[in-house]
Amino acid sequence: MKRIGRYCKLLGIFAKYSLMSALEYRVNFVTGVTVEMGWMVIKLLYVAIVYKAGINIGILTPDHILLFVGTYMLMTGIFMMYWGNFSSLPGMVQQGELDLYIVKPVSLQFLVTLRRLDFAYLLPELIAGTAMIVTGWRLAGLPAGVVPIAGFLFYLACGCLLAYSLFLLPYILSFWIISAGGIADISSALWDFNNMPSMIYEKWFRRIGTYILPVFVITNFPGLFLMGELSPWACVWGVAAPVLFFALSRALWKFSLKKYSSASS
Repeated sequence: MKRIGRYCKLLGIFAKYSLMSALEYRVNFVTGVTVEMGWMVIKLLYVAIVYKAGINIGILTPDHILLFVGTYMLMTGIFMMYWGNFSSLPGMVQQGELDLYIVKPVSLQFLVTLRRLDFAYLLPELIAGTAMIVTGWRLAGLPAGVVPIAGFLFYLACGCLLAYSLFLLPYILSFWIISAGGIADISSALWDFNNMPSMIYEKWFRRIGTYILPVFVITNFPGLFLMGELSPWACVWGVAAPVLFFALSRALWKFSLKKYSSASS
């Protein structure tokens, strides 16, 4: 617990200095917020089309879809807040910048992947996503007691851990490959499968996106839990998948470091 507290404190320091740095260059910060708001408006068009059509998708009403899209937007903001650290990893490996962090008395994976937090991506998605979740939750008539709220937040936390672990894996390949440009494109494509509820896809595709490349677990399980649509096995998998993929990312990271040689060596 003492070690966890130390890392939480260190993460708070990263957040503080990242925010100070963003506010120091306010034009860049405002530009980032503006660009993210533009993407957010495009995402909202999905919801507008659904409400205009007024058609249910299986058991999902437009209000349910609003909840799912809001969850997607919230999780996107959280993911994009630290994603820049992932995308900079290939350059750090190739240019030898990683050498500067190896000697630090802290977990190298923690330091490299969470040292910079971009609040320009987080704030618009956080505000809009939360508003959509609350609105969809209320209009859909879903339960709002202690257990539903706690379960929803719990699966959100599990989704955050899974998103970090699952999407870090392809960037670790930069220890072996030179060109990693395609990694970002593939990651973005996988992430965007979540922009609508997984129920709109075929059953076989949902199984792949839930149990093999569990991107649907990240943003769909909180809403499905509220709707009572998670089987006992799915409830367990919603917890096991983040733990499994985090362990996998840690093991691959440690193995990669053993094969890493300094750019100056």
